Amino acid sequence: MTSPSPQSAIVELDALALSAAIHSRQVSCVEVMQAYLAQIERMNPLVNAIVALQERDALERLAAERDAQMARGESLGPLHGFPQAPKDILPVAGMVTTKGSPIFANQITTADAVVYERMRRGGAIFLGRTNSPEFGLGGHTYNPVYGTTRNAFDPSRSAGGSSGGAAVAVALGMLPVADGSDMMGSLRTPAAFNNVFGLRTSPGCVPHGPGEEVFFQQFSVAGPMARNVADLALLLSVQAGFDARLPLSRRGDRPADFAAPLARDFRGARIGWLGDLDGHLPMQRGVLDTCASTLKHFEAVGCKVEAARIDFDAERLWNAWLDLRSFTFAGGNAALYRDETTRALLKPEAVWEIERGLRLSGQDVYRAAQERSAWYQSIRGLFERFDFLVMPAAQVFPFDADIDWPHTIGERAMDTYHRWMQAVVPATMAGLPALCAPAGFGPEGLPAGIQILGPVQADLDVLQIGFAYDQASGYSRVRSPLLG
Repeated sequence: MTSPSPQSAIVELDALALSAAIHSRQVSCVEVMQAYLAQIERMNPLVNAIVALQERDALERLAAERDAQMARGESLGPLHGFPQAPKDILPVAGMVTTKGSPIFANQITTADAVVYERMRRGGAIFLGRTNSPEFGLGGHTYNPVYGTTRNAFDPSRSAGGSSGGAAVAVALGMLPVADGSDMMGSLRTPAAFNNVFGLRTSPGCVPHGPGEEVFFQQFSVAGPMARNVADLALLLSVQAGFDARLPLSRRGDRPADFAAPLARDFRGARIGWLGDLDGHLPMQRGVLDTCASTLKHFEAVGCKVEAARIDFDAERLWNAWLDLRSFTFAGGNAALYRDETTRALLKPEAVWEIERGLRLSGQDVYRAAQERSAWYQSIRGLFERFDFLVMPAAQVFPFDADIDWPHTIGERAMDTYHRWMQAVVPATMAGLPALCAPAGFGPEGLPAGIQILGPVQADLDVLQIGFAYDQASGYSRVRSPLLG
Protein backbone atom coordinates (compact mmCIF):
# COMPACT_ATOMS: atom_id res chain seq x y z
CA MET A 1 0.00 0.00 0.00
CA THR A 2 1.37 3.41 -0.97
CA SER A 3 1.48 6.12 1.66
CA PRO A 4 -0.42 9.36 0.96
CA SER A 5 1.54 12.15 -0.72
CA PRO A 6 2.42 15.21 1.38
CA GLN A 7 -0.04 17.26 -0.67
CA SER A 8 -2.93 14.83 -0.15
CA ALA A 9 -2.10 14.69 3.56
CA ILE A 10 -2.49 18.49 3.74
CA VAL A 11 -5.92 18.60 2.09
CA GLU A 12 -7.15 15.76 4.29
CA LEU A 13 -6.49 17.81 7.44
CA ASP A 14 -9.55 19.37 9.00
CA ALA A 15 -9.46 23.15 9.18
CA LEU A 16 -8.56 23.32 12.86
CA ALA A 17 -5.61 20.97 12.33
CA LEU A 18 -4.54 22.88 9.21
CA SER A 19 -4.55 26.17 11.09
CA ALA A 20 -2.51 24.61 13.90
CA ALA A 21 -0.01 23.13 11.41
CA ILE A 22 0.47 26.50 9.71
CA HIS A 23 0.89 28.34 13.01
CA SER A 24 3.38 25.79 14.34
CA ARG A 25 5.17 26.00 10.96
CA GLN A 26 4.86 22.26 10.36
CA VAL A 27 3.68 23.22 6.88
CA SER A 28 4.28 26.40 4.95
CA CYS A 29 1.52 28.49 3.38
CA VAL A 30 3.16 27.89 0.00
CA GLU A 31 2.92 24.13 0.54
CA VAL A 32 -0.73 24.53 1.55
CA MET A 33 -1.53 26.58 -1.54
CA GLN A 34 0.24 24.09 -3.79
CA ALA A 35 -1.63 21.19 -2.21
CA TYR A 36 -5.03 22.79 -2.70
CA LEU A 37 -4.25 23.87 -6.26
CA ALA A 38 -3.26 20.26 -7.01
CA GLN A 39 -6.54 19.03 -5.52
CA ILE A 40 -8.48 21.56 -7.59
CA GLU A 41 -6.64 20.43 -10.71
CA ARG A 42 -7.55 16.84 -9.87
CA MET A 43 -11.17 17.20 -8.82
CA ASN A 44 -12.62 20.37 -10.32
CA PRO A 45 -12.86 19.10 -13.93
CA LEU A 46 -15.30 16.46 -12.65
CA VAL A 47 -17.64 18.88 -10.86
CA ASN A 48 -17.02 22.53 -11.89
CA ALA A 49 -17.24 23.89 -8.36
CA ILE A 50 -14.51 26.55 -8.45
CA VAL A 51 -14.57 29.14 -11.22
CA ALA A 52 -12.50 32.21 -12.14
CA LEU A 53 -9.36 30.56 -10.80
CA GLN A 54 -6.52 33.05 -10.31
CA GLU A 55 -3.00 32.71 -11.73
CA ARG A 56 -0.88 30.18 -9.89
CA ASP A 57 2.24 32.39 -9.69
CA ALA A 58 0.28 35.23 -8.07
CA LEU A 59 -1.29 32.87 -5.54
CA GLU A 60 2.06 31.37 -4.62
CA ARG A 61 3.49 34.86 -4.12
CA LEU A 62 0.64 35.70 -1.75
CA ALA A 63 1.26 32.45 0.11
CA ALA A 64 4.97 33.31 0.38
CA GLU A 65 4.01 36.66 1.90
CA ARG A 66 1.94 34.80 4.51
CA ASP A 67 5.01 32.65 5.27
CA ALA A 68 7.16 35.74 5.72
CA GLN A 69 4.58 37.17 8.11
CA MET A 70 4.52 33.94 10.08
CA ALA A 71 8.33 33.93 10.25
CA ARG A 72 8.11 37.37 11.88
CA GLY A 73 5.51 36.06 14.33
CA GLU A 74 2.73 38.01 12.63
CA SER A 75 -0.34 35.79 12.41
CA LEU A 76 -3.35 37.42 10.78
CA GLY A 77 -5.73 34.99 12.47
CA PRO A 78 -7.19 31.49 12.26
CA LEU A 79 -7.35 31.57 8.45
CA HIS A 80 -3.73 32.60 7.98
CA GLY A 81 -2.67 31.09 4.65
CA PHE A 82 -6.02 29.36 4.02
CA PRO A 83 -6.98 29.07 0.34
CA GLN A 84 -10.54 30.32 -0.05
CA ALA A 85 -12.91 30.94 -2.97
CA PRO A 86 -15.68 33.42 -2.14
CA LYS A 87 -19.12 32.61 -3.50
CA ASP A 88 -19.76 34.40 -6.79
CA ILE A 89 -22.65 36.47 -5.48
CA LEU A 90 -21.19 39.09 -3.15
CA PRO A 91 -18.38 41.42 -4.31
CA VAL A 92 -14.67 40.76 -3.84
CA ALA A 93 -12.15 43.52 -4.48
CA GLY A 94 -10.17 42.93 -7.66
CA MET A 95 -12.05 39.79 -8.68
CA VAL A 96 -14.86 39.08 -11.10
CA THR A 97 -18.34 39.03 -9.54
CA THR A 98 -20.76 37.71 -12.16
CA LYS A 99 -23.64 36.61 -9.91
CA GLY A 100 -23.92 33.84 -12.50
CA SER A 101 -25.42 36.32 -14.97
CA PRO A 102 -24.20 37.25 -18.44
CA ILE A 103 -25.12 40.82 -17.53
CA PHE A 104 -22.13 40.88 -15.17
CA ALA A 105 -19.89 38.34 -16.90
CA ASN A 106 -16.90 40.72 -17.02
CA GLN A 107 -17.60 42.76 -13.89
CA ILE A 108 -14.50 43.29 -11.74
CA THR A 109 -15.62 44.61 -8.38
CA THR A 110 -13.62 47.13 -6.39
CA ALA A 111 -14.64 46.46 -2.81
CA ASP A 112 -15.10 43.47 -0.52
CA ALA A 113 -18.37 42.50 1.08
CA VAL A 114 -17.94 42.70 4.86
CA VAL A 115 -17.71 38.93 5.23
CA TYR A 116 -14.85 38.88 2.72
CA GLU A 117 -13.12 41.83 4.36
CA ARG A 118 -13.04 39.78 7.53
CA MET A 119 -11.87 36.58 5.87
CA ARG A 120 -9.12 38.43 4.01
CA ARG A 121 -8.09 40.26 7.19
CA GLY A 122 -8.08 36.88 8.97
CA GLY A 123 -5.40 35.60 6.62
CA ALA A 124 -7.35 33.94 3.80
CA ILE A 125 -6.00 33.96 0.24
CA PHE A 126 -8.71 34.15 -2.43
CA LEU A 127 -7.84 31.76 -5.25
CA GLY A 128 -11.08 31.97 -7.26
CA ARG A 129 -14.85 31.99 -6.83
CA THR A 130 -17.32 29.20 -6.06
CA ASN A 131 -20.10 28.74 -8.57
CA SER A 132 -23.70 29.80 -7.92
CA PRO A 133 -26.94 29.87 -9.92
CA GLU A 134 -27.86 33.12 -11.63
CA PHE A 135 -28.56 35.74 -8.92
CA GLY A 136 -28.55 32.86 -6.44
CA LEU A 137 -32.09 31.94 -7.51
CA GLY A 138 -33.03 28.28 -7.16
CA GLY A 139 -31.60 25.27 -5.42
CA HIS A 140 -29.57 23.98 -8.40
CA THR A 141 -26.19 25.51 -9.33
CA TYR A 142 -26.09 26.22 -13.04
CA ASN A 143 -25.73 29.44 -15.03
CA PRO A 144 -24.90 30.61 -18.57
CA VAL A 145 -21.52 32.05 -17.52
CA TYR A 146 -19.82 29.04 -15.94
CA GLY A 147 -22.18 26.11 -16.49
CA THR A 148 -23.36 23.46 -14.04
CA THR A 149 -21.76 22.41 -10.76
CA ARG A 150 -22.12 18.68 -10.15
CA ASN A 151 -22.64 16.67 -7.00
CA ALA A 152 -19.60 15.59 -4.96
CA PHE A 153 -20.93 12.03 -4.56
CA ASP A 154 -22.43 11.52 -8.01
CA PRO A 155 -21.55 14.01 -10.78
CA SER A 156 -24.68 13.08 -12.71
CA ARG A 157 -26.69 14.73 -9.91
CA SER A 158 -27.28 18.29 -8.75
CA ALA A 159 -24.99 19.92 -6.21
CA GLY A 160 -27.91 21.91 -4.82
CA GLY A 161 -27.74 25.66 -4.52
CA SER A 162 -27.21 28.38 -4.38
CA SER A 163 -23.94 27.69 -2.51
CA GLY A 164 -23.45 24.57 -4.60
CA GLY A 165 -19.88 25.31 -5.63
CA ALA A 166 -18.91 25.92 -2.01
CA ALA A 167 -20.42 22.67 -0.77
CA VAL A 168 -18.80 20.55 -3.47
CA ALA A 169 -15.41 22.24 -3.02
CA VAL A 170 -15.47 21.47 0.70
CA ALA A 171 -16.72 17.89 0.24
CA LEU A 172 -13.93 17.11 -2.25
CA GLY A 173 -11.14 18.77 -0.29
CA MET A 174 -10.64 21.64 -2.74
CA LEU A 175 -11.11 24.12 0.12
CA PRO A 176 -10.65 23.56 3.87
CA VAL A 177 -13.83 25.54 4.63
CA ALA A 178 -16.03 27.81 2.51
CA ASP A 179 -18.40 30.72 2.80
CA GLY A 180 -21.94 30.71 1.51
CA SER A 181 -25.15 32.65 1.77
CA ASP A 182 -28.69 31.53 2.53
CA MET A 183 -32.00 33.15 1.68
CA MET A 184 -34.04 30.08 0.82
CA GLY A 185 -31.82 27.22 1.86
CA SER A 186 -28.78 28.27 -0.16
CA LEU A 187 -26.42 26.98 2.52
CA ARG A 188 -28.68 24.15 3.67
CA THR A 189 -29.73 22.47 0.41
CA PRO A 190 -26.19 22.04 -0.99
CA ALA A 191 -24.92 20.92 2.41
CA ALA A 192 -27.61 18.22 2.45
CA PHE A 193 -26.84 17.19 -1.13
CA ASN A 194 -23.07 16.87 -0.51
CA ASN A 195 -22.83 15.42 3.03
CA VAL A 196 -21.32 18.54 4.64
CA PHE A 197 -22.45 21.12 7.19
CA GLY A 198 -23.93 24.51 6.40
CA LEU A 199 -25.10 27.04 8.97
CA ARG A 200 -27.83 29.53 8.19
CA THR A 201 -26.86 32.12 10.76
CA SER A 202 -29.31 34.38 12.57
CA PRO A 203 -29.86 37.71 10.80
CA GLY A 204 -27.18 40.08 12.08
CA CYS A 205 -24.80 37.40 13.35
CA VAL A 206 -22.61 37.85 10.25
CA PRO A 207 -22.90 41.34 8.70
CA HIS A 208 -24.44 40.99 5.23
CA GLY A 209 -23.48 43.81 2.92
CA PRO A 210 -22.78 46.66 2.59
CA GLY A 211 -25.60 47.43 0.19
CA GLU A 212 -27.94 50.12 -1.02
CA GLU A 213 -30.58 49.03 1.52
CA VAL A 214 -29.61 47.99 5.06
CA PHE A 215 -32.90 47.81 6.98
CA PHE A 216 -35.41 45.69 5.01
CA GLN A 217 -32.87 43.03 4.01
CA GLN A 218 -33.37 40.35 6.66
CA PHE A 219 -33.71 37.15 4.64
CA SER A 220 -30.34 36.55 3.01
CA VAL A 221 -27.54 35.82 5.47
CA ALA A 222 -23.89 34.88 5.08
CA GLY A 223 -22.47 31.87 6.88
CA PRO A 224 -19.95 29.01 6.88
CA MET A 225 -19.74 25.56 5.27
CA ALA A 226 -17.38 22.81 6.45
CA ARG A 227 -16.85 19.08 6.74
CA ASN A 228 -17.39 19.15 10.52
CA VAL A 229 -18.93 21.47 13.08
CA ALA A 230 -15.68 22.55 14.75
CA ASP A 231 -14.40 23.78 11.39
CA LEU A 232 -17.72 25.52 10.80
CA ALA A 233 -17.28 27.37 14.08
CA LEU A 234 -13.70 28.30 13.18
CA LEU A 235 -14.81 30.13 10.05
CA LEU A 236 -17.77 31.70 11.86
CA SER A 237 -15.38 33.09 14.49
CA VAL A 238 -13.85 35.15 11.69
CA GLN A 239 -17.11 36.08 9.95
CA ALA A 240 -19.27 37.08 12.94
CA GLY A 241 -19.55 40.34 14.85
CA PHE A 242 -20.96 43.86 14.72
CA ASP A 243 -20.31 46.29 11.87
CA ALA A 244 -21.56 49.87 12.22
CA ARG A 245 -22.23 50.10 8.47
CA LEU A 246 -24.93 47.47 8.92
CA PRO A 247 -27.25 48.48 11.75
CA LEU A 248 -28.97 45.09 12.00
CA SER A 249 -25.68 43.36 12.83
CA ARG A 250 -25.41 42.38 16.48
CA ARG A 251 -22.96 43.49 19.16
CA GLY A 252 -23.74 40.44 21.29
CA ASP A 253 -22.07 37.93 18.97
CA ARG A 254 -18.48 37.73 20.19
CA PRO A 255 -16.28 35.96 17.64
CA ALA A 256 -14.23 34.38 20.44
CA ASP A 257 -17.32 32.49 21.63
CA PHE A 258 -17.41 30.52 18.38
CA ALA A 259 -13.71 29.69 18.64
CA ALA A 260 -14.14 28.04 22.05
CA PRO A 261 -14.56 24.25 22.44
CA LEU A 262 -18.06 23.10 21.47
CA ALA A 263 -18.43 20.05 23.72
CA ARG A 264 -21.43 20.30 26.06
CA ASP A 265 -23.64 17.97 28.07
CA PHE A 266 -27.00 17.54 26.34
CA ARG A 267 -28.54 15.03 28.73
CA GLY A 268 -32.18 16.01 29.15
CA ALA A 269 -32.26 18.41 26.20
CA ARG A 270 -35.63 18.34 24.45
CA ILE A 271 -35.75 17.72 20.68
CA GLY A 272 -38.96 18.28 18.72
CA TRP A 273 -39.28 16.33 15.45
CA LEU A 274 -41.26 18.33 12.88
CA GLY A 275 -40.99 15.77 10.09
CA ASP A 276 -42.99 16.76 7.01
CA LEU A 277 -45.20 19.27 8.87
CA ASP A 278 -48.11 16.87 9.25
CA GLY A 279 -47.94 15.78 5.63
CA HIS A 280 -47.90 19.27 4.16
CA LEU A 281 -44.43 18.85 2.66
CA PRO A 282 -44.22 16.30 -0.16
CA MET A 283 -41.14 14.10 0.22
CA GLN A 284 -39.35 11.90 -2.26
CA ARG A 285 -39.59 8.28 -1.20
CA GLY A 286 -36.93 7.49 1.39
CA VAL A 287 -36.12 11.07 2.45
CA LEU A 288 -38.36 11.20 5.52
CA ASP A 289 -37.27 7.76 6.74
CA THR A 290 -33.60 8.59 6.24
CA CYS A 291 -33.94 11.83 8.19
CA ALA A 292 -36.06 10.24 10.94
CA SER A 293 -33.37 7.62 11.44
CA THR A 294 -31.03 10.35 12.71
CA LEU A 295 -33.12 10.88 15.84
CA LYS A 296 -31.46 7.94 17.57
CA HIS A 297 -28.19 9.88 17.57
CA PHE A 298 -29.78 12.70 19.56
CA GLU A 299 -31.05 10.10 22.00
CA ALA A 300 -27.55 8.61 22.17
CA VAL A 301 -26.19 11.89 23.60
CA GLY A 302 -28.98 12.04 26.18
CA CYS A 303 -31.64 14.11 24.44
CA LYS A 304 -35.34 13.42 24.77
CA VAL A 305 -37.01 13.27 21.35
CA GLU A 306 -40.70 13.53 20.64
CA ALA A 307 -42.96 14.59 17.80
CA ALA A 308 -43.69 18.31 17.55
CA ARG A 309 -46.49 20.14 15.79
CA ILE A 310 -46.86 23.82 14.94
CA ASP A 311 -50.43 25.10 14.93
CA PHE A 312 -50.02 27.35 11.89
CA ASP A 313 -51.25 26.94 8.31
CA ALA A 314 -48.12 26.16 6.28
CA GLU A 315 -49.77 27.52 3.13
CA ARG A 316 -50.30 30.90 4.81
CA LEU A 317 -46.61 30.90 5.61
CA TRP A 318 -45.67 29.98 2.03
CA ASN A 319 -47.81 32.72 0.49
CA ALA A 320 -46.36 35.35 2.81
CA TRP A 321 -42.89 34.11 1.92
CA LEU A 322 -43.59 34.42 -1.80
CA ASP A 323 -44.63 38.06 -1.42
CA LEU A 324 -41.73 39.06 0.81
CA ARG A 325 -39.18 37.28 -1.38
CA SER A 326 -40.51 38.84 -4.59
CA PHE A 327 -40.68 42.27 -2.92
CA THR A 328 -37.05 41.97 -1.85
CA PHE A 329 -35.74 40.65 -5.16
CA ALA A 330 -37.68 43.13 -7.28
CA GLY A 331 -36.51 45.99 -5.11
CA GLY A 332 -32.88 45.22 -5.84
CA ASN A 333 -33.20 44.16 -9.48
CA ALA A 334 -36.14 45.96 -11.10
CA ALA A 335 -33.79 48.26 -13.02
CA LEU A 336 -32.44 45.24 -14.91
CA TYR A 337 -35.99 44.30 -15.88
CA ARG A 338 -36.93 47.81 -17.04
CA ASP A 339 -33.97 47.94 -19.42
CA GLU A 340 -34.88 45.87 -22.50
CA THR A 341 -31.28 44.87 -23.15
CA THR A 342 -30.64 43.45 -19.70
CA ARG A 343 -34.17 42.02 -19.38
CA ALA A 344 -33.44 39.76 -22.36
CA LEU A 345 -30.50 38.30 -20.42
CA LEU A 346 -32.46 37.48 -17.24
CA LYS A 347 -33.38 33.87 -16.47
CA PRO A 348 -37.15 33.18 -16.44
CA GLU A 349 -37.18 32.74 -12.66
CA ALA A 350 -35.69 36.21 -12.19
CA VAL A 351 -38.29 37.75 -14.49
CA TRP A 352 -41.04 35.91 -12.59
CA GLU A 353 -39.82 37.19 -9.22
CA ILE A 354 -39.48 40.79 -10.44
CA GLU A 355 -42.88 40.86 -12.13
CA ARG A 356 -44.50 39.46 -8.96
CA GLY A 357 -42.72 42.04 -6.86
CA LEU A 358 -43.75 44.94 -9.08
CA ARG A 359 -47.41 43.92 -8.82
CA LEU A 360 -47.41 43.99 -5.02
CA SER A 361 -48.94 46.92 -3.18
CA GLY A 362 -47.65 48.38 0.06
CA GLN A 363 -50.58 46.73 1.83
CA ASP A 364 -49.67 43.37 0.29
CA VAL A 365 -46.17 43.62 1.71
CA TYR A 366 -47.41 44.75 5.11
CA ARG A 367 -49.88 41.85 5.33
CA ALA A 368 -47.09 39.42 4.47
CA ALA A 369 -44.96 40.96 7.21
CA GLN A 370 -47.85 40.49 9.65
CA GLU A 371 -48.09 36.83 8.67
CA ARG A 372 -44.37 36.46 9.19
CA SER A 373 -44.70 38.00 12.64
CA ALA A 374 -47.55 35.64 13.53
CA TRP A 375 -45.45 32.71 12.37
CA TYR A 376 -42.57 33.80 14.58
CA GLN A 377 -44.82 33.97 17.63
CA SER A 378 -46.20 30.52 16.85
CA ILE A 379 -42.80 28.85 16.58
CA ARG A 380 -41.50 30.83 19.56
CA GLY A 381 -44.22 29.18 21.61
CA LEU A 382 -42.95 25.79 20.51
CA PHE A 383 -39.52 26.63 21.90
CA GLU A 384 -41.10 26.91 25.33
CA ARG A 385 -41.52 23.10 25.10
CA PHE A 386 -38.40 22.19 23.13
CA ASP A 387 -34.77 23.27 23.12
CA PHE A 388 -34.28 22.45 19.42
CA LEU A 389 -36.43 21.44 16.47
CA VAL A 390 -35.36 18.98 13.78
CA MET A 391 -36.73 18.42 10.27
CA PRO A 392 -35.45 17.43 6.81
CA ALA A 393 -33.22 19.98 5.09
CA ALA A 394 -34.35 18.93 1.62
CA GLN A 395 -37.48 17.20 0.36
CA VAL A 396 -35.65 15.31 -2.37
CA PHE A 397 -32.35 13.53 -2.83
CA PRO A 398 -29.90 15.06 -5.33
CA PHE A 399 -31.67 15.03 -8.69
CA ASP A 400 -30.55 14.86 -12.33
CA ALA A 401 -28.07 17.70 -12.90
CA ASP A 402 -29.33 18.21 -16.45
CA ILE A 403 -32.83 19.37 -15.46
CA ASP A 404 -33.68 22.84 -14.19
CA TRP A 405 -35.51 21.81 -11.00
CA PRO A 406 -37.82 19.02 -9.73
CA HIS A 407 -41.22 19.66 -11.29
CA THR A 408 -42.91 16.94 -9.24
CA ILE A 409 -42.33 15.19 -5.93
CA GLY A 410 -44.14 11.90 -5.99
CA GLU A 411 -47.48 12.68 -7.60
CA ARG A 412 -47.56 16.30 -6.46
CA ALA A 413 -46.74 18.98 -9.05
CA MET A 414 -44.52 21.86 -7.96
CA ASP A 415 -46.26 25.13 -8.85
CA THR A 416 -43.15 27.33 -8.67
CA TYR A 417 -39.45 26.84 -9.40
CA HIS A 418 -38.71 26.67 -5.67
CA ARG A 419 -41.75 24.94 -4.14
CA TRP A 420 -39.67 21.75 -3.86
CA MET A 421 -37.54 23.62 -1.30
CA GLN A 422 -40.43 24.62 0.99
CA ALA A 423 -38.87 22.83 3.98
CA VAL A 424 -36.30 25.59 4.40
CA VAL A 425 -38.87 28.39 4.68
CA PRO A 426 -39.87 27.95 8.37
CA ALA A 427 -36.40 28.88 9.68
CA THR A 428 -35.90 31.74 7.23
CA MET A 429 -39.28 33.31 7.96
CA ALA A 430 -38.75 33.11 11.72
CA GLY A 431 -35.18 34.43 11.54
CA LEU A 432 -33.86 31.35 13.36
CA PRO A 433 -30.39 29.81 13.19
CA ALA A 434 -30.56 26.53 11.27
CA LEU A 435 -27.75 24.03 10.93
CA CYS A 436 -27.86 21.55 8.06
CA ALA A 437 -26.16 18.35 9.20
CA PRO A 438 -25.55 15.12 7.25
CA ALA A 439 -28.32 12.54 7.72
CA GLY A 440 -26.72 9.60 6.03
CA PHE A 441 -27.61 8.14 2.65
CA GLY A 442 -30.86 7.07 1.05
CA PRO A 443 -31.86 3.89 -0.76
CA GLU A 444 -29.79 4.82 -3.85
CA GLY A 445 -26.76 5.86 -1.82
CA LEU A 446 -27.34 9.61 -2.22
CA PRO A 447 -26.81 12.06 0.66
CA ALA A 448 -29.58 13.58 2.77
CA GLY A 449 -29.52 16.22 5.47
CA ILE A 450 -31.46 17.43 8.48
CA GLN A 451 -32.01 20.94 9.79
CA ILE A 452 -31.42 21.63 13.46
CA LEU A 453 -33.33 24.79 14.35
CA GLY A 454 -32.55 26.74 17.49
CA PRO A 455 -34.34 29.57 19.28
CA VAL A 456 -33.82 33.11 18.03
CA GLN A 457 -30.16 34.21 18.09
CA ALA A 458 -29.01 30.88 19.59
CA ASP A 459 -26.31 30.28 16.96
CA LEU A 460 -23.75 28.96 19.44
CA ASP A 461 -26.24 26.53 21.00
CA VAL A 462 -27.07 25.17 17.54
CA LEU A 463 -23.38 24.62 16.84
CA GLN A 464 -22.97 22.82 20.16
CA ILE A 465 -25.87 20.41 19.60
CA GLY A 466 -24.64 19.91 16.03
CA PHE A 467 -21.20 19.02 17.37
CA ALA A 468 -22.67 16.44 19.75
CA TYR A 469 -24.80 15.00 16.94
CA ASP A 470 -21.81 14.78 14.61
CA GLN A 471 -19.72 12.96 17.20
CA ALA A 472 -22.53 10.44 17.72
CA SER A 473 -23.59 9.90 14.09
CA GLY A 474 -20.31 9.85 12.18
CA TYR A 475 -22.10 10.57 8.88
CA SER A 476 -19.78 13.46 8.06
CA ARG A 477 -16.79 11.14 8.00
CA VAL A 478 -18.08 9.28 4.94
CA ARG A 479 -15.93 10.37 1.99
CA SER A 480 -17.02 10.78 -1.59
CA PRO A 481 -16.14 7.82 -3.84
CA LEU A 482 -14.64 10.37 -6.25
CA LEU A 483 -11.77 10.83 -3.80
CA GLY A 484 -10.64 7.25 -4.35
